[in-house]
Amino acid sequence: MIAPERTPHATGPVAARVPTGPVAPDAPVIGILGGMGPAATADFYAKLVDATPAVRDQEHRRVVIWSDPTVPDRTESLQGRGPDPLPWLRAGAEKLQEAGATHIAIPCSTAHAFVPELLRYVDVPVVHMIDEVARHLAGAAPPVRCAGLLATDGTVGTGLYQDWLHRRGVEVIVPDARDQQAVMTAILSIKAGRRGATETAVLAAVADRLARAGAEAVVAGCTEIPLCLATTDVTVPLLDPARILARAMVALTAPI
Repeated sequence: MIAPERTPHATGPVAARVPTGPVAPDAPVIGILGGMGPAATADFYAKLVDATPAVRDQEHRRVVIWSDPTVPDRTESLQGRGPDPLPWLRAGAEKLQEAGATHIAIPCSTAHAFVPELLRYVDVPVVHMIDEVARHLAGAAPPVRCAGLLATDGTVGTGLYQDWLHRRGVEVIVPDARDQQAVMTAILSIKAGRRGATETAVLAAVADRLARAGAEAVVAGCTEIPLCLATTDVTVPLLDPARILARAMVALTAPI
């Protein structure tokens, strides 16, 4: 759904902006089902703007954002420790649909565990972020055949990235139990607004161990991670699923 880059990097500004002309009044509308968390949603919208080849306001995509931070914790639900977030996700998706969204993006990896059920209640396509990452890795030149994963306990435990990447011939290496606990602690810290050297160092150290275990690239499989971890912090390419999803949304809603 999106042309792969020459390398598995999914960061950095658009190289060149070619004007496409004003967006038509009946043009597609991107719906962002967000709030998981709010900072990641704001970051995704910034990446969507950055990915758009526009030189003036009128050439950008039409976007509706539903940011609901009251959605129950996805990891706690998957582990049987909290309520099912599906009713909140359904309500948000329906509001986006009512507002005119023609394509929905969910900039939260763990929420994708609930997408199969969510699709029963919406009539517009949900662009699957993890599938886009899998396509990107497999389509890189040369293709990435082994990727490390930094993500929440819920995402790792349900095998979301493992399943989708395996379909594209990409092996996934996950942290050991001790490192996974450190990653989860760092993610919760970032969500709490602490994005300092400590969180960066923890994530970078785990990413380095994944690289030494054979990962050719590392997927920042929680959309909070790129708020604290940059490509320059790791020894192999760092993939940002939110940026990959943003580019996919721009491509899917391009003017005809």
